[in-house]
Amino acid sequence: MPQPYSARSRAIEPFHVMALLARANELQAAGHDVIHLEIGEPDFTTAEPIIKAGQAALAAGKTRYTAARGLPELREAISGFYAQRYGVNVDPGRILITPGGSGALLLAASLLVDPGKHWLLADPGYPCNRHFLRLVEGAAQLVPVGPDVRYQLTADLVAQHWNEDSVGALVASPANPTGTLLHRDELAALSASLKARDGHLVVDEIYHGLTYGTDASSVLEVDNDAFVLNSFSKYFGMTGWRLGWLVAPEAAVGDLEKLAQNLYISAPSMAQSAALACFEPQTLEILEQRRAEFARRRDFLLPALRELGFTIAVEPEGAFYLYADISAFGGDAFAFCHHFLETEHVAFTPGLDFGRYRAGHHVRFAYTQSLPRLQEAVERIGRGLRSWQG
Repeated sequence: MPQPYSARSRAIEPFHVMALLARANELQAAGHDVIHLEIGEPDFTTAEPIIKAGQAALAAGKTRYTAARGLPELREAISGFYAQRYGVNVDPGRILITPGGSGALLLAASLLVDPGKHWLLADPGYPCNRHFLRLVEGAAQLVPVGPDVRYQLTADLVAQHWNEDSVGALVASPANPTGTLLHRDELAALSASLKARDGHLVVDEIYHGLTYGTDASSVLEVDNDAFVLNSFSKYFGMTGWRLGWLVAPEAAVGDLEKLAQNLYISAPSMAQSAALACFEPQTLEILEQRRAEFARRRDFLLPALRELGFTIAVEPEGAFYLYADISAFGGDAFAFCHHFLETEHVAFTPGLDFGRYRAGHHVRFAYTQSLPRLQEAVERIGRGLRSWQG
């Protein structure tokens, strides 16, 4: 008999939502009208100026490897974006272009985590974060967080949960699945708490740009030594292009470049050329229109779900998710999601994908469908609640 597969591969859990998605696709193939509120992907296609830039890059033969850090002109454009949007000066030499935000997380985890060492992570949180840590033989030290701290790690929680194996903390602002932000003073307090413990602060800013009624602060406004993960997938709408970036302290760049050379050689060259169009005024105008549309969707779905009896204790300020407590309806989240998929053909995600703390009592709705589709979903959910409770 061959040897078993690696312990790390066995320890990494699948997405529960993928089983629901497979079933949703089966129902759709059978002719049912399924409303997809389960996937964290904007329903808009990539903006036309970006597509045209990608087509031009292909036509010009820009299909070869780039440097491991990425195209210099793209790193310069991102640096300019930080200056324009946040008023911070980020040397382009500190920016590495990666294959999606996942590539940035892989680099950061590989650089900062030795076997057996931990990052503190909020529970609930994005599941891949803890799985990447396991991949590099580290671990996620999950910290239960609730509405009282807006589902975010705080400086006090870092102090309470830090131990001899802790080497850093990874936070997200806006966060998946809750949509909550860490404001400038909270980022500063986290930074001070980590520095006092010689720990690293890593901040996922992947949903920056998708905030409503407020602007998100970058951790780089208060901590020049923090590591920042970002992506072209969400605000810039380039999910399938697989492009992201990592901002790192200058001293870390050499080791990160070495890792990038070995792990993936370079990010996709065509995507990098296309992404140069992201920062043009006509593109940003399109993206801001889309942000306004997401705000309208949130402002409809949030009160509608509350009226149906879902508890959403904290109003999300960003991303495109609502994290809802279903305790009022009894049962467990996975069965709850299956009920609505099978009876009403509305798909949303069980909290089990996002951690352990009260996960069975929560579901996540992604408002990545048009307003009429969301209105139809609410009608179906209301009908499904009657059959669930009946």
